[in-house]
Amino acid sequence: MRVAYSVETVRAAERALMARVPEGALMQRAAAGLAAACANALGTGGGVYAARVVVLTGSGDNGGDALYAGARLARRGAGVTAVLLAPQKAHRGGLAALRAAGGRAVTPEDVDAVALVHRADLVLDGIVGIGGKGGLRPGAVPLAEAAHASRAVVVAVDLPSGVDADTGEVRGAAVRADMTVTFGTYKPGLLVDPAAEHAGALRLVDIGLGPDLDGTPPALEALQHADVAALLPVPDAESDKYRRGVVGVVAGSERYPGAAVLAVAGALRAGAGAVRYVGPGAQAVLARFPETLVSAGPPHKAGRVQAWVVGPGLGDGPEARRAVDDVLASDVPVLVDADGLRLLDRAAVRSRTAGTVLTPHAGEAAALLGVAREEVEAARLDHVRRLADAFGATALLKGSTTLVASPEPGVPVRVNPTGTSWLATAGSGDVLSGITGSLLAAGLAPRDAASVGAYLHGLSARVAAGPVGAPVAAHDVAAALPGAWRDIRS
Repeated sequence: MRVAYSVETVRAAERALMARVPEGALMQRAAAGLAAACANALGTGGGVYAARVVVLTGSGDNGGDALYAGARLARRGAGVTAVLLAPQKAHRGGLAALRAAGGRAVTPEDVDAVALVHRADLVLDGIVGIGGKGGLRPGAVPLAEAAHASRAVVVAVDLPSGVDADTGEVRGAAVRADMTVTFGTYKPGLLVDPAAEHAGALRLVDIGLGPDLDGTPPALEALQHADVAALLPVPDAESDKYRRGVVGVVAGSERYPGAAVLAVAGALRAGAGAVRYVGPGAQAVLARFPETLVSAGPPHKAGRVQAWVVGPGLGDGPEARRAVDDVLASDVPVLVDADGLRLLDRAAVRSRTAGTVLTPHAGEAAALLGVAREEVEAARLDHVRRLADAFGATALLKGSTTLVASPEPGVPVRVNPTGTSWLATAGSGDVLSGITGSLLAAGLAPRDAASVGAYLHGLSARVAAGPVGAPVAAHDVAAALPGAWRDIRS
């Protein structure tokens, strides 16, 4: 599992480790890993020797890491120039090492720094460290823009300057990196959009923080194949449909019968022992999936289920509202999506004793919280936590980086690493609802069901899109689920 820790936790671990190792040892470990990553990046071009490297350097230890890495590259034959954005506060040891290795240091007043960046083969972003708040200062903005517009490989030191390490927010201009080399552990902002969009490929350099982080809950988790494989429900010789899980689906309407079909498809392909469908889309559902058990409703008369999915394509009429209320009154886990989110009663959700999963996109989350959509998109981590707390439910916030938050305090938010832009297609959320509902019915806890559901959903889209990527429809995502499942288990 990939984990990310807050800035406060990272700094406490660094202080503890620095008390046990020689002075400067951590910075040298970081610089060595950073220089190696830069050398690998340059190797795809023409190699380190004679490469033109520009180090954008601010103050403090982040600038020191960048300068020491620049010194290592200079000793290997690169032409290294450090642009000092805060000359009086530049790291003295790193600056001396760079000059001793044959590198040079300039200020924006000395040279045309923008032109220097445009001519570089590699730009090392050491402007601001993990404690930075807000966007870049005005003097750094032209250099960040030049780096982005250039043909250089842009490598961020620990995280791109101008993004918030703890929240993933970007409150102004920020560096856009091709690669971020981070030290000791991941930071939440590297895994959560919009900041993650600035980070590029991630490289983690081990500087020895592990023992000082052990036992401390991370701020963020990202499941990987092995974690998901351990959670996938696999039938045994004694399994029947109820042991595998029966999920009820209340979805679709005369206007949107396809939503019912897609939600049922997701549930069946994700391993449900049976699916009970309630709603006006029965004819369309049976035409595609004759194994579905259909009912005229209401939901509580449909038969035994171990979880409910309610909302996709349901509409907003009185019958839809009654169906949502009926499902929320049940004593089994419930997933609420799409139209169901507009019809639910917050008090009814908070009073439930069984688990509840809410799966909004940014616009729906904004409506539930009474804020603007732009606020949710700018601060996704904060708002998914707020949503879980406000409703006392597990919240799955869909988007470029899907997040899952538990209502229990102190539990790390999970970020899904398998998402792909090909999922931006009508009906894909309906498939996700069915997948996650099936996992709830199989007995997974709400946080695990939502996390595994998002992982399977994203991976299925990648399988459907193929290795180079191609447009996919929502039904393609459902059809690719068995392949994604096999990939995880193998």
